[in-house]
Amino acid sequence: MSTTAPLSDHLRARARNRLDRVEPSDEGRNARLALALIDAACYVDTLPEDDPVIVALCEAGMLKPDGFEPGDRESQLLADWAGGDPALLLASLTR
Repeated sequence: MSTTAPLSDHLRARARNRLDRVEPSDEGRNARLALALIDAACYVDTLPEDDPVIVALCEAGMLKPDGFEPGDRESQLLADWAGGDPALLLASLTR
């Protein structure tokens, strides 16, 4: 398993959770967020293991061989992320 796989798996799991939400008045928001999370997961899959963001997440103790364990701040960032450039999302996780 690659170093990045736990992160992309985590992002895909969050996307599945978004798709499972039933909120009649969300006007497609959960579906859009799920697609954005899947896009971010695909982006992570393209990163080399020595990418500075991946190294920073490992050094922060969030990215481990057996999973991605974001802190409260990082979990909130992922929950609030409205989509956009996956590189910006990852950079914000390392701040």
